[in-house]
Amino acid sequence: MFAEKNVPLRDLNTFGIVAKAQVLYRIRSAQDLCDWIESGQSAGQTPLVLGGGSNIVLTGDVKSPVLKMEIAGMALVDETPKSWTVQAGAGVGWHELVQWTLQNGYYGLENLALIPGSVGASPVQNIGAYGVELQDCFDSLDAVDLSTGKTFTLNAQQCAFGYRDSVFKHAPARPGDVGLAGRAVITQVRFSLPKKWRAITGYADIEKYLQARGLATPNAQQIFDAVVAIRQSKLPDPKVLGNAGSFFKNPVVSSEQCQDIIAREPTIAHYKLHDGTVKLAAAWLIDACGWRGKTMGAAAVYEKQALVLVNQGMRDGKAGATGGEVMTLAKAIQTSVYERFGILLEPEPVVI
Repeated sequence: MFAEKNVPLRDLNTFGIVAKAQVLYRIRSAQDLCDWIESGQSAGQTPLVLGGGSNIVLTGDVKSPVLKMEIAGMALVDETPKSWTVQAGAGVGWHELVQWTLQNGYYGLENLALIPGSVGASPVQNIGAYGVELQDCFDSLDAVDLSTGKTFTLNAQQCAFGYRDSVFKHAPARPGDVGLAGRAVITQVRFSLPKKWRAITGYADIEKYLQARGLATPNAQQIFDAVVAIRQSKLPDPKVLGNAGSFFKNPVVSSEQCQDIIAREPTIAHYKLHDGTVKLAAAWLIDACGWRGKTMGAAAVYEKQALVLVNQGMRDGKAGATGGEVMTLAKAIQTSVYERFGILLEPEPVVI
């Protein structure tokens, strides 16, 4: 492992934003990470941990050390009468893992197909789609403490998963708090996949896809095919049109708040949750404010899905959007939605 200087990051972030890393280290094993810590090269700086680059917006060159996670490997590591436990390195592409589990007969991740990013980033965000969240199939993970270089393991409870949330997204507010943002780097993740598998088809798009093909009792591969087809029809390929997927979280409000909004906006898309709260569709809110297809500089709201912001410059053959343009557009959308609905949308990507 050695330091690479002035590394272009355009191809290492899915938004395709032009920026450079002053210094970048390629981490291909947990030992590489420990060696980097022990070398003292961190010099007290908090590194930018870079996986697939699918959940960041770069607003300039990165001055802190960049740790490019490239830890590979996928394997079955345990089996019980009820489940299989599979493990993947932090640098494995998420969709690559989903494909591998299907090919080997380990089912349960198919609803999460085609989500961009790496395995190591998946617990941080508690990724989710079409009725499944990572926490539903999570077993445990290994991480390295950046201050000591020691490896530790966390189970699901210790990860404190929430909606697009985990302990890795929070810095400790005071000494003794367990927030791990900037304090640890994930190296391996394990998933528990049930032998008694059941299809999760509760979303309208999936039901429509399956009904059109006469699939009353779909298998895991057919669910995977449905999710891939649906995502490809709605979301742009980052290689063609830079983006970070869904840019805003779907806001969760109380039942009373939802009823108040419905009284004014009867057609608002909403979903009741088990705890009595209600999840609102951020895409619907943005669309209702007229943002679909609108541009700001070289940044734009995707014309097929209002929840996705894109780097329009890649399509036009121009220099491309800057991180500043993306965030200016995002803030304008937030203001518009708040003024109309009284709801402040929260961005999903990390702004660097």
